[in-house]
Amino acid sequence: MSVKRVSLDTNILIYAIDKDDEQKQLTAIKLIEKCALKYDCVLTLQSLSEFYVASTRKGKVTHAQAEAQIKDWQILFPTILPSTRTVEYALKAVEEHRLSFWDAMLWAVAYENSVGELYSEDFQTERELKGVLFVNPFD
Repeated sequence: MSVKRVSLDTNILIYAIDKDDEQKQLTAIKLIEKCALKYDCVLTLQSLSEFYVASTRKGKVTHAQAEAQIKDWQILFPTILPSTRTVEYALKAVEEHRLSFWDAMLWAVAYENSVGELYSEDFQTERELKGVLFVNPFD
């Protein structure tokens, strides 16, 4: 039996460090722990990059804290990268499925790397696109 491959969108990573919404923070932390213990979880370079920008721009953490958190997650989870075809897949998803460009890029990298579930609050939950199921853990 193979282990389910999953990935986490930026918003999950942000909520994990955001003390402003305790319920979402707890849900995000529990999900990250579950992913580390039970799943083949990978993070996209895009999600890690967006985490840095959003967390430091909004004053949630300092540069050093964001850097340390990213390094910790990279120890726990492999980082997956876009390929030369990622933009092509993303543009097609924008046109055919009305995804925003950056959501389409996130989906395309997940698709190319055999991710079966993408945890995010930004997609229509329980929607599946070419084998990638979008799951909102806050529903």
